[in-house]
Amino acid sequence: MNDDRSLVRIVRISIAIAAGGSIYVLARFGPSIAAGFIAGSALSIFSFHTLRRLGQGLQPGPAPFRGSAAVFGLRYIIIGAAAYVIVKLLGISVVPLLAGLFVSAAAVIVEILYELLFLRHD
Repeated sequence: MNDDRSLVRIVRISIAIAAGGSIYVLARFGPSIAAGFIAGSALSIFSFHTLRRLGQGLQPGPAPFRGSAAVFGLRYIIIGAAAYVIVKLLGISVVPLLAGLFVSAAAVIVEILYELLFLRHD
């Protein structure tokens, strides 16, 4: 199914954007800011993964792992707690963390452009 390939591409694009962005931020702003971007990117990919698992659980067929619904429900609490620890306890700026949180959104936009430009749907 093409939808499954799209989801796999989005995860790969997210990882590529996170890696490329981390290298850029490290070279431009230093390790502390890069750590914030990496942490935000990881939280973004985690959030997308839980959303994807929820969507797969809604499809007909055998029931998936039941814990994914609980993780989906708790994901904002998990992300908020992680962001608090990163910003308050580790002393990392909130701006690179927020920038990293947009990694999956950027990957979805890249995937949309890829499908519009390179895939033919009849």
